[in-house]
Amino acid sequence: KRILLILVITIYNLAVAAENRISRSQYIETWKTEAINQMVTYGIPASITLAQGILESGDGNSRLAKQGNNHFGIKCHNWTGKTIHKDDDKKNECFRKYESARQSFQDHSEFLTERGRYSFLFDLEPNDYKGWAKGLKTAGYATNPKYSNLLIALIEKNNLQQYDNMVLPSKNPGFLFANLNKPKTNKH
Repeated sequence: KRILLILVITIYNLAVAAENRISRSQYIETWKTEAINQMVTYGIPASITLAQGILESGDGNSRLAKQGNNHFGIKCHNWTGKTIHKDDDKKNECFRKYESARQSFQDHSEFLTERGRYSFLFDLEPNDYKGWAKGLKTAGYATNPKYSNLLIALIEKNNLQQYDNMVLPSKNPGFLFANLNKPKTNKH
């Protein structure tokens, strides 16, 4: 009987966990507009923002995303705000914690625009998601040697480049878009 009870509790817990998980399509639907807004404001391809969010947060299902609203795996790096700790490359690493997931998207854009090591990315065409993916890896955003390939595969499998094209006037002539200004970066 005890084994049966443990089995029932385990199955119930798995069902509840599965019910609370966000699917990839739900994640994209929820965050595509925010990614487009970040592209318009900062010049970071929406496809890259979405792919990084998907990859870094496990479609918004990771502990870091659920408890810390951190969708991009951004570590503390002189952060004075709230923090959350988890094992990553090292044990018990410090990550930024946000009041909302939207704040995480904003901070991700500022993180990329304010650090000189990413400044060369803003010389790329805003729809060059492959260049951005390779450049993020080159600049050291992630330690996974397959990071750029993972981002590119996510973009292409989920047609995320369509959101870049919504912003670019040559791809969407009906879209009123003045100019995608390259942000000023602090080189440090």
